[in-house]
Amino acid sequence: MQNKHFDIAVVGGGIVGLATAYQIQKAFPLLNLVVFEKEKELAFHQTGRNSGVIHSGLYYKNGSLKAKNCVEGRKELIEFAEENNVEYDVCGKIVVAVNPAEVERLEGLKINGEKNGLEDLVLLNPEEFIKIEPNVKGLKALWVPEAGIIDYKGITNKLAEKILAVNPNSKVLTGCEVLDYNDETINTSKGEFKVKHIIFCGGLFADRLATKDKVKLDMQIVGFRGDYYELSEQAKNKVNNLIYPVPNPEFPFLGVHFTRMTNGDIECGPNAVFTFKREGYNKTDFSLRDTLQALGFSGTWRLFINHWKFGLNEYKRAFSKSLFLKELQKMMPTLKIEDIVEGRSGVRAMALGSDGEVIDDFKIIKNKKNIHVLNAPSPAATACLAIGKQIMDEAKSHFNL
Repeated sequence: MQNKHFDIAVVGGGIVGLATAYQIQKAFPLLNLVVFEKEKELAFHQTGRNSGVIHSGLYYKNGSLKAKNCVEGRKELIEFAEENNVEYDVCGKIVVAVNPAEVERLEGLKINGEKNGLEDLVLLNPEEFIKIEPNVKGLKALWVPEAGIIDYKGITNKLAEKILAVNPNSKVLTGCEVLDYNDETINTSKGEFKVKHIIFCGGLFADRLATKDKVKLDMQIVGFRGDYYELSEQAKNKVNNLIYPVPNPEFPFLGVHFTRMTNGDIECGPNAVFTFKREGYNKTDFSLRDTLQALGFSGTWRLFINHWKFGLNEYKRAFSKSLFLKELQKMMPTLKIEDIVEGRSGVRAMALGSDGEVIDDFKIIKNKKNIHVLNAPSPAATACLAIGKQIMDEAKSHFNL
């Protein structure tokens, strides 16, 4: 019979959960840790379905946890990938302004990025940026050399390996769903486990796990699905690396962009539409519970009312290939309808306050003997090792390690 007594349990086998377990195991090699993941594989949801970008730290408010952890975490992530033979490429990206208002915002982005510690940011005119991306049209572009691409699923699996290498008594359990828990017992689909402390990294279900732990929440997770297209084999040569639009500061999304993946594919997207199922990756997926919870929350309606026009446009694009193409053509006018083919989709966990405002920064709270990661939006994958270290520091004091 395998050991079912552990010092710390981590609930959630995404990249933040594994990075947290790894940082704790590295700092306290004698502690027995267990990671619970309900799916048959790690990194199945947000981690395995994001765009695979190593974010630079360009967009985030100076002094925020996002900015600090992204810049520090990016360096650690690249070092980890290098040491463990995980595929990555710091290829750089361009952020393209297509109208005068965007040119102004682009200059602001450069200043913000420099405040966050980014070096060698350069504003380029069209003659300069077409040397990097010959098919892009725009008024100006910002060259961001620190950005890149990486295999986040590969990183997550490597973190799991490293945990077990440090302490063979620790466990990373897949296909093991947490059903219930109380002071020292976790009931799972693979039986009962005794644990002293729990760290919840539940992503799309972070709020429900916290509510079960009697945390009083002033926020809720609402799911937004993002659909991707891929460039066809004939059109792949139109993109060299990463091409982003200038984000609209009114919306919490970066806009549809072009991303070269580590396997050589080129993805275009994602859009952002409200989803009727938290883990609903198809356009017609529906969960009555998820829908009622989201639509029964005042924050969801306030978000809809504040951004109804944006939401309507995103929804139209989700069901219209030609409208999706039109958005991409703002930066790449030569792109044709046959150049893009439907690809995969992902759902991002958006933490909303009851006022309808997006909780933009990372949110980690302590409750009784446990820790909850309530909000870990992008760039959480890039920043995973820095976030893991921050949670390890919290655990050290809160759990008296």
